[in-house]
Amino acid sequence: MSHGTHTRRQLLRVGGGLSILGAAAPFAAQLAAAGSAVSQSAPDYKALVCVFMFGGNDANNMVMATDTDSWTRYFNARNQGADPIALMPVGTAPVAVGATNPLTGRVSRANTPDAWGGVLPIVPRTIQTVPTGSGTRTFGLHPHMGPAKTLFDAGRLAVVANIGTLIRPVTRAQYEARNVALPPNLFSHNDQQSTWQAGRTEGARTGWGGAFGDLLTGMNGTKALFTAVSTAGNAVFLSGENVIQYQMSTGAQPAVVINGQAGSSLFGSTVAPGRVRDIVRDTSAASLYAADYATTTGRSIGAAVDLNTAFASPGVTGVLPAPAYRNPLTGATETNSLAVQLQTVARMIAAAPTFGVKRQVFFVSIGGYDSHDFQNVAQPNNLSKVATALAYFDEALGNLAGVNMREAVTTFTASDFSRTFNTNGDGTDHAWGGHHLVMGGAVKGGDIYGQFPTIGMDQTGFRNPDMVGSYFLPTTSVDQYAATMGRWLGVSESNLDMIFPNLKTMISRNLGFL
Repeated sequence: MSHGTHTRRQLLRVGGGLSILGAAAPFAAQLAAAGSAVSQSAPDYKALVCVFMFGGNDANNMVMATDTDSWTRYFNARNQGADPIALMPVGTAPVAVGATNPLTGRVSRANTPDAWGGVLPIVPRTIQTVPTGSGTRTFGLHPHMGPAKTLFDAGRLAVVANIGTLIRPVTRAQYEARNVALPPNLFSHNDQQSTWQAGRTEGARTGWGGAFGDLLTGMNGTKALFTAVSTAGNAVFLSGENVIQYQMSTGAQPAVVINGQAGSSLFGSTVAPGRVRDIVRDTSAASLYAADYATTTGRSIGAAVDLNTAFASPGVTGVLPAPAYRNPLTGATETNSLAVQLQTVARMIAAAPTFGVKRQVFFVSIGGYDSHDFQNVAQPNNLSKVATALAYFDEALGNLAGVNMREAVTTFTASDFSRTFNTNGDGTDHAWGGHHLVMGGAVKGGDIYGQFPTIGMDQTGFRNPDMVGSYFLPTTSVDQYAATMGRWLGVSESNLDMIFPNLKTMISRNLGFL
């Protein structure tokens, strides 16, 4: 029997991982083995980009069913309160600020739906029928998401309907009878953010993006450190058993800057800089803490040099810059932090050939979606930023150093949860199922995937089978959504079952948008 050679770090990683995972330890071992067995000859480059909208995006005002049957119940539920959040129907002209909207009888203000015009119509390729009546369902996007409509019409953006965290499918009758397993801590921001990213509530140590990285990092050669990359700080989504997420800044110099480590003089000595580098990277210290610190510092120094050198190359510096952004409600110029993050991602993708990297997973984020109050002030600008950033990223990917990389990159949205279907007077509260966007050249865009729910609150003669109280029961699980993208990235069916143990309880394993 060959015992092989194991470093202290490997033993600590395995031992620590098993002690944390407990009963899940066999999965960790299988995952590590699968990662080492990934074919080195798999062709080409692929990347997955998660756009997380922190706070719980009100998807009910992002993608809407606009047929008469659906719209009537939508408008009645949301055209209420001191500051109604119901959008205007397709084809409605914007009402000048200060004028009266004949549809609502309200005086139009810049931060009310009256001034924005009607929702933007989209026509999915797959015909859907009205669930509670007859005829064809029609759909629309928020009036400030024009760039997203352009992508949808061009076939590079799709809608995935009514996604949420699920253990198994759940009907209204099952939910009300409490005879089906439900995800823990529904409606909790921290827990649902973690469950979306990792399949477990707050405190999870690994996410499904990191698990993808564990399996595919063997394709990235000596630069595996750049497998899982975040421009939004630490994200459990990117944490793996073996993969270490690389956190980047979005400034001109994207990597960690260690002052003086590359200098030619220190304290008047030309020898001192080299000696300092040797000291901080010396892993032979008797103290385990000191040795680990030196290893981490040495890795950071090496990665910073590699990354900053690559980012100075013409192919990367030539990446299309993020455009100036104007708040559609105020007209003020603002920073679209999401577009800036996606610019850094585009530059990282442009640098991938330099590193020999074939598979990457990215995490970017935008906040401000917890719209309990003043939703009409915040959400239009936030959705506009998402739509504008996606359109910018699509354009940048269309010409990275002369190469169209759209087919190689799939970008998707995620959020804590959606919001209540009705209004609390000027906003919305925590809910469950919501709609999301997927963009890319490989995406079968221009369509809506999953079951778009029946619209409307319960009332006399109407009982919504897809809603409990004021929130939608998800009809598509995060596991199905994620597995569809993992399969495209190159993860096998058996490994998808390990990463998403609830996948086997779902009706479909593949949503079909890739």
